[in-house]
Amino acid sequence: MPNPHANSNLFITKAFFWCLLIVSTWACSWVGPKPSFEDDFITYKISKDKHEIDGDNITLFKADRLKFQAVFDSSAIYKSFIPENQYDINKLMGFSDCNSPHHGNSARFGWNWMDNALHIHAYTYVDGQRVVKSLGTVTLNETNTYEIQIQGNEYVFLLNGAETRMQRFCSGSVGLAYNLLPYFGGDETAPHDIKIKIRLLE
Repeated sequence: MPNPHANSNLFITKAFFWCLLIVSTWACSWVGPKPSFEDDFITYKISKDKHEIDGDNITLFKADRLKFQAVFDSSAIYKSFIPENQYDINKLMGFSDCNSPHHGNSARFGWNWMDNALHIHAYTYVDGQRVVKSLGTVTLNETNTYEIQIQGNEYVFLLNGAETRMQRFCSGSVGLAYNLLPYFGGDETAPHDIKIKIRLLE
């Protein structure tokens, strides 16, 4: 007997991607505001009590890798209102994958402030299941290089050249996919304004 819920979910998914395609035609090739000629870093700001960056917009992702540099300043230091939320992972940059929304399939870098250090994580969804691996720590006010490569049915995460491999659900191209921008949370919103400088590479 046909499952009406399956048909409904398929319709919702198709509608989502058509909306994404329409919105993305308005977006420029840079993710977010264009940089000035003097500085090709973009400063992304997550305002206090928000999850998303100011001026968030959707752009398509069509490549087989994402490479960028990022600089965190002292605004990355925070204390969660609920102590266990300190372990929640905030998001840096990444992309959806496998012709699905990002909570179905995606790869991105995550971060959080714990034990007086800024911890970086590989953060994926594989067929709806979240998988996280710690990649180490970085220093505030220093430029670090981040890269995610697609290699068959694996993601290769590179933090300053150190490699970590993660499972991927599909093995072809990303299909109809979109960029994932900085996001605070987890459960809680940003306790104060948070600024992250990012420069796309290659």
